[in-house]
Amino acid sequence: MVIDSGATAWVLASTALVMIMTPGVGLFYGGLVRKKNVINMFALSFLAFALVSIQWVIFGYSLAFGQDVGGFIGNLSNAGLSLIGMGPAVVAGTEYPIPGLLYVMFQLVFATVALAIVTSGLAERAKLSGFILLALLWTTLVYDPLAHWVWGGGWSAALGSIDFAGGTVVHISSGFAALAIALVIGKRAGFGEHSIEPGNIPMVLLGAALLWFGWFGFNSGSAIAANGLASSALLVTNTAAASGALVWMVVSWMHGGKPSSLGIVSGAIAGLVAITPAAGYVTPISSIIIGGVAGALCYTIMLFRIRKGLDESLDAWAVHGMGGLWGAIATGIFAYSAVGGKDGLIHGNVQQFIANCAGAFAAVIYAFVVTLILALIIHKTIGLRVSEDEEYVGLDLSQHGERV
Repeated sequence: MVIDSGATAWVLASTALVMIMTPGVGLFYGGLVRKKNVINMFALSFLAFALVSIQWVIFGYSLAFGQDVGGFIGNLSNAGLSLIGMGPAVVAGTEYPIPGLLYVMFQLVFATVALAIVTSGLAERAKLSGFILLALLWTTLVYDPLAHWVWGGGWSAALGSIDFAGGTVVHISSGFAALAIALVIGKRAGFGEHSIEPGNIPMVLLGAALLWFGWFGFNSGSAIAANGLASSALLVTNTAAASGALVWMVVSWMHGGKPSSLGIVSGAIAGLVAITPAAGYVTPISSIIIGGVAGALCYTIMLFRIRKGLDESLDAWAVHGMGGLWGAIATGIFAYSAVGGKDGLIHGNVQQFIANCAGAFAAVIYAFVVTLILALIIHKTIGLRVSEDEEYVGLDLSQHGERV
């Protein structure tokens, strides 16, 4: 196979689009926290990008996409990007018409945005040193194995589970990780005793806009070509986002009396999350259903979290975790061979539905349990949470020595 200039140009552009999603998460989360912690939320996203960028080159990519070891992890044959160059990318026995180094970078930005989403579980109370250690261990022991299971030739792919752009790898992993961390680190001081309102909703809206924009590269770039499949993925991505936004707005309007802008963009992101694994396999009509169900489901899960007093208040679990789980299941239901070569449950392929459910629930259990163990170890050793005084002052000042 030779390098295709059109495919290469599109994946180069898609990589840049996905990269902007990591600071987009910083904006989104930064607007949701109080003013005294907004710099910290930005910083955690940028730090996530820097940490993963180095980890990925040294050994992370090899663990995710190196030669298979027992269906669980890749070996270190590509450590330091050994054997990877400017020739066509070869991944799990499949050759792609883009340079191997470009494929590495495209996958790197997926890993960075996953870690940025995880910061939801740490909001307004994480010690920076604890986060750094957790970030490196989580990327290595949770994200990299999951990427191998699904995309690197691991057991999930062998079973037949499909995930076009990361519903399982990125969203289930990060959402359930955020829940595990929030349970370990505990509630913010004053949570449940007095109102903790978002500090800057326009900032949240801008962050959501960047995420929606970047998601076009996230999903349609995963076609690894500038072709009809990429075009289909682009369309269904936008359609599902719109459906999620409208359904969340309507459901929350009926429930709470006012259609908040925060609810509209949260619904859009829920739709984007849910369509991610399905983007290369479903029709536009199916994407309306997938996005709409995601909007209603994630809103319901958010209400459940509030009732239970869980302080995972930036809602990575409700939106990314549960939205990703629904998306993986929905891919097994709505996949259509005329789009991506795979049929799902409604087109008579029960095995695809079973495989996707098995892969998704295995990812839920693995991501939650391993993250819980990692967070507990760090919390009990070097500490994962700032002191009470540092939390009261705010992390911008106590962790970075800066003010907005």
